[in-house]
Amino acid sequence: MKVVIIDDESKARSLLHTIISEYCSEIEEIFQAENLLKGIEIIKKEEISIVFLDIEMPQHSGLQLFEFLDINDITFEIVFTTAYSDYAIQAFEFSAIDYLLKPLRPNKVKEAVEKAKKMIQQSQLQERLVELKTVLTAEKFKKIALPVEEGILFVKLDEIYYLQADSMYTEFYLTNNKKLLISKPMKYFSDMLENKDMFYKPHRSYLVNLKYLQRIIKKDGTSIELENNALIPVSKEKKDELNKIIELLM
Repeated sequence: MKVVIIDDESKARSLLHTIISEYCSEIEEIFQAENLLKGIEIIKKEEISIVFLDIEMPQHSGLQLFEFLDINDITFEIVFTTAYSDYAIQAFEFSAIDYLLKPLRPNKVKEAVEKAKKMIQQSQLQERLVELKTVLTAEKFKKIALPVEEGILFVKLDEIYYLQADSMYTEFYLTNNKKLLISKPMKYFSDMLENKDMFYKPHRSYLVNLKYLQRIIKKDGTSIELENNALIPVSKEKKDELNKIIELLM
């Protein structure tokens, strides 16, 4: 079998190349590409069995693979590799052969190769890849994956009241009255969620789900009151923007 590693980080490519060489004897050739387009060139020239595909890359995300290839011509398995446990992982679990969280571990890589080998033999590629494309393009997955001590916790977006920054951590306030302290900064989540569905950032330390908007309070400044009675401050520079949003809802 031939595989291609598509990853913009040279160290990550080298590490995965070493792991595959040492632990996966069934792999005959290993190709490397530093971006998605170069990886696609290799895919079109070689009979690739497995694509190890990084998600977060400059210029083109690994999720854009289907924009450059005809789905009917895809005859390989995909193993997503990522340093981030974001909401997209839910789709990968259902449709991709596997996903690997960085830093990569030899046993997990070996397991992924074994899975790919079995699925190739069973000739179930096209059906699952079409499903994966549908899920990714339609954005039907509405959960976010949060790294917790026990592993990864999937939380529905509509179960989140709001997020609050806490130094290099972020605290999640959920509709089941639970709070989660996640070891990632607010910017990580605001980049992911702001302007998605009803999430809005009224203040640099808060990201709220306007689905649970209850009142706008204009006393001693402006605040957003949510259905759980939480009061979220609105910064001065965000007041006009918030007023325009409210006008749209009226």
